[in-house]
Amino acid sequence: MTLTVEITSDFICPWCLVADTRLNQAIVIFTRYAMVQSTRLTAIAQLNSQLEVQRIWYPFELNPDLPKVGMDRKTYRTKKFGSWEYSQMLDAKTIEATQADGIEFRYDLMQVTPNTFNAHRLTWFAGKNGKASEMAERILKAYFTEGQNIGDIETLANLAAEIDIDANTAKTFLLSDAGIQEVRELQQQAKARGVRSVPTIRIGQEILVGAQSIDDYLAALQNAVNELEATY
Repeated sequence: MTLTVEITSDFICPWCLVADTRLNQAIVIFTRYAMVQSTRLTAIAQLNSQLEVQRIWYPFELNPDLPKVGMDRKTYRTKKFGSWEYSQMLDAKTIEATQADGIEFRYDLMQVTPNTFNAHRLTWFAGKNGKASEMAERILKAYFTEGQNIGDIETLANLAAEIDIDANTAKTFLLSDAGIQEVRELQQQAKARGVRSVPTIRIGQEILVGAQSIDDYLAALQNAVNELEATY
């Protein structure tokens, strides 16, 4: 049985990384629990034990008007939040609120606030080979824990190589116009579904906005399986 999870996110949103981290943990817990419970031969447990979670990534740009080369992060954040000191306070609050998630935020390494459109294109391209989640998660980590400029084509091509997508193929793709229209259409689809902020995650019929707790994602997964079970 396949359960589809729709994830709408942007690569410069720290809460998108938090949400993905917690969702992954919830999926691991949920599927392990299902395997243990399958010996009880209940209807839900039997379905869960064969459960495959398929994640579909939808692009969203928090800063669609940024220059392609991005902007100096200190300049951008000062303009956006009124002062660099306040921006740093917000970063510190993110770190404090996610201490239990095992994420190493390295805001000190970030030099650029990137334009993320090409990162979304690369994720779409990777999805053609069933690697959208791997690509998206590698990009998120590169930005938030390594401070890499994920708006740079060379950087993106190298990240693609790390998940076994040929770097030259990825670079050629990013330098072309391929995928531009498709990614724009996906952005419009997300807006048409009412997505106005990220992360927005749809699990079954439930829509969770913002980085929710692992327990919230677990509950949504079980509700979605219950819905699927009702169709069998």
